[in-house]
Amino acid sequence: MEELIALYQEERFKIEQFMKRMVNFFQDNPSLHEDNLPIVHSVKYRMKSVGHLRDKLERKISIGRNIVAGNFFDEITDLAGIRVLHLYPEQIHFIHKAIMNEVENGDLVFYEKPKAYTWDIDLKLYYEKLGMDTSIKPSYYTSVHYVVMPKKKSKIKCEIQVRTLYEEVWGEIDHSLNYPYTCESLACKEQLKVLAQLTAAGTRLANSIIKTKEEYDGLLNSRVVEIEEKG
Repeated sequence: MEELIALYQEERFKIEQFMKRMVNFFQDNPSLHEDNLPIVHSVKYRMKSVGHLRDKLERKISIGRNIVAGNFFDEITDLAGIRVLHLYPEQIHFIHKAIMNEVENGDLVFYEKPKAYTWDIDLKLYYEKLGMDTSIKPSYYTSVHYVVMPKKKSKIKCEIQVRTLYEEVWGEIDHSLNYPYTCESLACKEQLKVLAQLTAAGTRLANSIIKTKEEYDGLLNSRVVEIEEKG
Protein backbone atom coordinates (compact mmCIF):
# COMPACT_ATOMS: atom_id res chain seq x y z
CA MET A 1 0.00 0.00 0.00
CA GLU A 2 2.65 2.53 1.00
CA GLU A 3 4.71 1.67 -2.06
CA LEU A 4 1.73 2.46 -4.29
CA ILE A 5 1.09 5.75 -2.50
CA ALA A 6 4.77 6.64 -2.92
CA LEU A 7 4.43 5.99 -6.68
CA TYR A 8 1.55 8.48 -6.80
CA GLN A 9 3.53 11.09 -4.93
CA GLU A 10 6.48 10.66 -7.30
CA GLU A 11 4.30 11.29 -10.36
CA ARG A 12 1.89 13.76 -8.77
CA PHE A 13 3.47 16.89 -10.23
CA LYS A 14 3.36 15.57 -13.82
CA ILE A 15 -0.21 14.37 -13.40
CA GLU A 16 -1.25 17.72 -11.96
CA GLN A 17 0.36 19.61 -14.84
CA PHE A 18 -1.57 17.50 -17.34
CA MET A 19 -4.78 18.10 -15.40
CA LYS A 20 -4.20 21.87 -15.48
CA ARG A 21 -3.63 21.67 -19.22
CA MET A 22 -7.04 20.02 -19.60
CA VAL A 23 -8.70 22.53 -17.27
CA ASN A 24 -7.35 25.36 -19.44
CA PHE A 25 -8.62 23.54 -22.53
CA PHE A 26 -12.21 23.60 -21.25
CA GLN A 27 -12.03 27.05 -19.66
CA ASP A 28 -10.35 28.88 -22.56
CA ASN A 29 -11.53 27.02 -25.66
CA PRO A 30 -13.41 29.66 -27.73
CA SER A 31 -15.61 27.02 -29.38
CA LEU A 32 -17.06 26.25 -25.94
CA HIS A 33 -17.54 29.87 -24.85
CA GLU A 34 -18.30 31.98 -27.91
CA ASP A 35 -22.11 32.32 -27.58
CA ASN A 36 -24.21 34.34 -25.15
CA LEU A 37 -25.04 30.99 -23.56
CA PRO A 38 -21.65 29.23 -23.33
CA ILE A 39 -21.43 25.48 -23.86
CA VAL A 40 -19.29 25.04 -20.73
CA HIS A 41 -20.83 26.64 -17.67
CA SER A 42 -17.97 25.91 -15.25
CA VAL A 43 -15.12 23.50 -14.52
CA LYS A 44 -14.18 21.82 -11.25
CA TYR A 45 -10.99 19.87 -10.70
CA ARG A 46 -9.01 18.10 -8.00
CA MET A 47 -6.08 15.80 -7.35
CA LYS A 48 -6.97 12.71 -5.31
CA SER A 49 -5.88 13.07 -1.71
CA VAL A 50 -3.65 10.42 -0.16
CA GLY A 51 -6.41 9.52 2.29
CA HIS A 52 -8.97 8.93 -0.48
CA LEU A 53 -6.39 6.99 -2.48
CA ARG A 54 -5.70 4.74 0.50
CA ASP A 55 -9.46 4.15 0.94
CA LYS A 56 -9.87 3.30 -2.75
CA LEU A 57 -6.94 0.89 -2.74
CA GLU A 58 -8.30 -0.85 0.36
CA ARG A 59 -11.74 -1.27 -1.26
CA LYS A 60 -10.30 -2.63 -4.51
CA ILE A 61 -7.90 -5.00 -2.77
CA SER A 62 -10.69 -6.23 -0.47
CA ILE A 63 -12.67 -7.44 -3.48
CA GLY A 64 -9.69 -9.30 -4.92
CA ARG A 65 -8.08 -6.76 -7.28
CA ASN A 66 -4.34 -7.37 -7.54
CA ILE A 67 -2.89 -3.87 -7.62
CA VAL A 68 0.89 -3.68 -7.78
CA ALA A 69 3.48 -1.16 -8.93
CA GLY A 70 3.33 -2.49 -12.49
CA ASN A 71 -0.39 -1.89 -12.97
CA PHE A 72 -1.10 0.87 -10.43
CA PHE A 73 -1.56 3.70 -12.98
CA ASP A 74 -3.86 1.51 -15.09
CA GLU A 75 -5.98 0.43 -12.14
CA ILE A 76 -6.35 3.89 -10.61
CA THR A 77 -7.20 6.27 -13.46
CA ASP A 78 -8.82 9.09 -11.49
CA LEU A 79 -5.79 10.43 -9.62
CA ALA A 80 -6.58 13.66 -11.47
CA GLY A 81 -10.24 14.49 -11.97
CA ILE A 82 -12.05 17.22 -13.89
CA ARG A 83 -15.77 17.89 -13.88
CA VAL A 84 -17.15 19.87 -16.83
CA LEU A 85 -20.59 21.32 -16.16
CA HIS A 86 -23.09 22.46 -18.78
CA LEU A 87 -26.77 23.45 -18.81
CA TYR A 88 -28.70 21.04 -21.01
CA PRO A 89 -28.07 17.59 -22.58
CA GLU A 90 -27.55 18.51 -26.23
CA GLN A 91 -24.52 20.63 -25.33
CA ILE A 92 -22.59 17.40 -24.80
CA HIS A 93 -22.39 17.17 -28.60
CA PHE A 94 -20.09 20.21 -28.73
CA ILE A 95 -18.00 19.15 -25.73
CA HIS A 96 -17.57 15.66 -27.18
CA LYS A 97 -16.62 17.15 -30.55
CA ALA A 98 -13.96 19.37 -28.93
CA ILE A 99 -12.43 16.37 -27.13
CA MET A 100 -12.55 14.22 -30.27
CA ASN A 101 -10.77 16.93 -32.25
CA GLU A 102 -7.89 16.78 -29.74
CA VAL A 103 -7.75 13.00 -30.10
CA GLU A 104 -7.87 13.12 -33.90
CA ASN A 105 -5.12 15.75 -33.93
CA GLY A 106 -2.94 13.52 -31.76
CA ASP A 107 -2.89 15.94 -28.82
CA LEU A 108 -4.80 13.50 -26.60
CA VAL A 109 -5.19 9.73 -26.40
CA PHE A 110 -8.12 7.84 -24.92
CA TYR A 111 -7.12 5.28 -22.30
CA GLU A 112 -10.54 3.68 -22.76
CA LYS A 113 -13.61 4.32 -24.86
CA PRO A 114 -15.83 7.18 -23.57
CA LYS A 115 -18.70 5.91 -21.45
CA ALA A 116 -22.05 7.48 -20.61
CA TYR A 117 -23.84 6.42 -17.45
CA THR A 118 -27.57 6.98 -17.90
CA TRP A 119 -30.88 5.26 -17.18
CA ASP A 120 -32.78 7.53 -19.61
CA ILE A 121 -33.56 5.62 -22.83
CA ASP A 122 -33.59 8.73 -25.03
CA LEU A 123 -30.24 9.91 -23.69
CA LYS A 124 -28.84 6.39 -24.03
CA LEU A 125 -29.63 6.44 -27.76
CA TYR A 126 -28.24 9.97 -28.07
CA TYR A 127 -24.93 8.99 -26.47
CA GLU A 128 -24.65 5.85 -28.56
CA LYS A 129 -25.04 7.95 -31.73
CA LEU A 130 -21.99 9.88 -30.55
CA GLY A 131 -20.07 6.59 -30.41
CA MET A 132 -20.06 6.09 -26.65
CA ASP A 133 -20.61 2.95 -24.63
CA THR A 134 -23.53 3.30 -22.22
CA SER A 135 -24.18 1.74 -18.84
CA ILE A 136 -26.89 1.88 -16.18
CA LYS A 137 -25.97 2.12 -12.51
CA PRO A 138 -28.52 0.94 -9.91
CA SER A 139 -28.16 4.30 -8.14
CA TYR A 140 -29.34 6.17 -11.30
CA TYR A 141 -25.97 7.94 -11.45
CA THR A 142 -25.78 10.03 -14.64
CA SER A 143 -22.59 11.38 -16.20
CA VAL A 144 -20.32 11.02 -19.23
CA HIS A 145 -16.78 9.79 -18.48
CA TYR A 146 -13.58 10.17 -20.47
CA VAL A 147 -10.12 8.96 -19.40
CA VAL A 148 -7.41 10.70 -21.41
CA MET A 149 -3.62 10.59 -21.63
CA PRO A 150 -1.06 12.94 -23.21
CA LYS A 151 0.35 10.05 -25.27
CA LYS A 152 0.02 6.29 -25.75
CA LYS A 153 1.00 4.01 -22.86
CA SER A 154 1.46 6.97 -20.53
CA LYS A 155 1.29 6.64 -16.76
CA ILE A 156 -0.35 10.05 -16.70
CA LYS A 157 -4.12 9.96 -16.95
CA CYS A 158 -6.98 12.29 -16.18
CA GLU A 159 -10.63 11.41 -15.72
CA ILE A 160 -13.08 13.91 -17.20
CA GLN A 161 -16.70 13.83 -16.07
CA VAL A 162 -19.20 15.82 -18.11
CA ARG A 163 -22.67 16.47 -16.70
CA THR A 164 -25.42 19.07 -16.46
CA LEU A 165 -25.83 21.35 -13.47
CA TYR A 166 -28.95 19.40 -12.51
CA GLU A 167 -26.96 16.17 -12.54
CA GLU A 168 -24.24 17.85 -10.50
CA VAL A 169 -26.73 18.63 -7.71
CA TRP A 170 -27.75 14.97 -7.61
CA GLY A 171 -24.12 13.88 -7.75
CA GLU A 172 -23.08 16.09 -4.83
CA ILE A 173 -25.88 14.73 -2.63
CA ASP A 174 -25.13 11.14 -3.66
CA HIS A 175 -21.41 11.69 -3.00
CA SER A 176 -22.08 13.01 0.50
CA LEU A 177 -24.07 9.86 1.30
CA ASN A 178 -22.15 7.16 -0.55
CA TYR A 179 -18.47 8.14 -0.60
CA PRO A 180 -16.15 6.66 0.41
CA TYR A 181 -18.55 4.03 1.75
CA THR A 182 -22.05 3.22 0.54
CA CYS A 183 -25.01 4.22 2.68
CA GLU A 184 -27.12 1.12 3.35
CA SER A 185 -30.34 3.01 4.18
CA LEU A 186 -33.09 1.75 1.86
CA ALA A 187 -35.01 4.99 2.34
CA CYS A 188 -32.01 7.08 1.23
CA LYS A 189 -31.51 4.87 -1.83
CA GLU A 190 -35.16 5.26 -2.87
CA GLN A 191 -35.10 9.02 -2.23
CA LEU A 192 -31.99 9.37 -4.37
CA LYS A 193 -33.78 7.59 -7.23
CA VAL A 194 -36.71 10.00 -6.92
CA LEU A 195 -34.27 12.92 -6.92
CA ALA A 196 -32.63 11.46 -10.06
CA GLN A 197 -36.03 11.41 -11.77
CA LEU A 198 -36.68 15.03 -10.76
CA THR A 199 -33.21 15.92 -12.03
CA ALA A 200 -33.97 14.29 -15.38
CA ALA A 201 -37.25 16.22 -15.60
CA GLY A 202 -35.42 19.50 -14.93
CA THR A 203 -32.77 18.67 -17.53
CA ARG A 204 -35.40 17.83 -20.14
CA LEU A 205 -37.31 21.02 -19.37
CA ALA A 206 -34.14 23.08 -19.77
CA ASN A 207 -33.56 21.42 -23.15
CA SER A 208 -37.13 22.17 -24.18
CA ILE A 209 -36.88 25.84 -23.14
CA ILE A 210 -33.75 26.34 -25.24
CA LYS A 211 -35.34 24.66 -28.27
CA THR A 212 -38.50 26.73 -27.90
CA LYS A 213 -36.44 29.93 -27.76
CA GLU A 214 -34.48 28.91 -30.87
CA GLU A 215 -37.70 28.16 -32.75
CA TYR A 216 -39.19 31.46 -31.63
CA ASP A 217 -36.11 33.41 -32.74
CA GLY A 218 -36.15 31.61 -36.09
CA LEU A 219 -39.81 32.45 -36.64
CA LEU A 220 -39.24 36.07 -35.60
CA ASN A 221 -36.30 36.44 -37.97
CA SER A 222 -38.25 34.96 -40.88
CA ARG A 223 -41.05 37.45 -40.28
CA VAL A 224 -38.57 40.34 -40.24
CA VAL A 225 -37.08 39.15 -43.54
CA GLU A 226 -40.55 38.79 -45.03
CA ILE A 227 -41.50 42.33 -43.99
CA GLU A 228 -38.24 43.74 -45.39
CA GLU A 229 -38.78 41.95 -48.71
CA LYS A 230 -42.33 43.33 -48.97
CA GLY A 231 -41.24 46.80 -47.87
